[in-house]
Amino acid sequence: MSNRKLSAMRPSDGVVWITGASSGIGAAVALEMADRGWEVAISARSSKKLDKIAALHSNIKAFACDVTDRDGMSKTAQEIEAEFGSLAMIIANAGIYLPTRFPEFDVSVFDDSFDVNLTGTVNMVAAAYPFMIGREKGQIVLVSSVAGYNGLPTSAAYGATKAALLNMGEAMAVDLAKHGLSVNMVAPGFIDTPATQKNTFHMPALMDVTKAATAMVDGLEKNRTRITFPKRFTFWLRLLTFLPRQLYVRLLSR
Repeated sequence: MSNRKLSAMRPSDGVVWITGASSGIGAAVALEMADRGWEVAISARSSKKLDKIAALHSNIKAFACDVTDRDGMSKTAQEIEAEFGSLAMIIANAGIYLPTRFPEFDVSVFDDSFDVNLTGTVNMVAAAYPFMIGREKGQIVLVSSVAGYNGLPTSAAYGATKAALLNMGEAMAVDLAKHGLSVNMVAPGFIDTPATQKNTFHMPALMDVTKAATAMVDGLEKNRTRITFPKRFTFWLRLLTFLPRQLYVRLLSR
């Protein structure tokens, strides 16, 4: 396929599949997209939580699975295609935040973070990719974080996975454009969800989850390669990448 401008997928193109959709921003995005006319397949480990979200909108259907189960993810993609519709968009949203604490060094924090955040994303892409590449049409959305821009306190494991997703997404965007597939990277700031409510540190520019979902879906409809919110907070965080590293470390380690 020759290079051409890629258009965002629309509800008429098929189904959107969202992982990590039993709560937080995943659930909010599922409801937002359903309101905009999409047929939405939602996945997470808990069938009970998924069913509660699916009950809120007739366009949403639950498909319980675990992103760390590669074979299970493949079977779920096949099930969605057979029972619900063609996969037009996938949103790899499943993720966990496990703080890294020093002076102790818990390797399991890294293992678990990479299994869910990075390998889980790869598993979702691998499950949906054969259908999308066969049609030479689709939108792959990787949900990263502003923690992927710079090293942040207690985020050695989490931030590493999110930085990897940003790099992975940019490389895939280059490679897949010629095959008709778009890749979008989402890097949210702090969003008010059950997960962030457990944080014990100050979270500047904390954003309402419904507003975050709206911002994310607006960006997807414009097929923006990188989508960030809230804008002012993420802008300043990106500027920090230009600081000399020694100065950056000194500022954040106070």
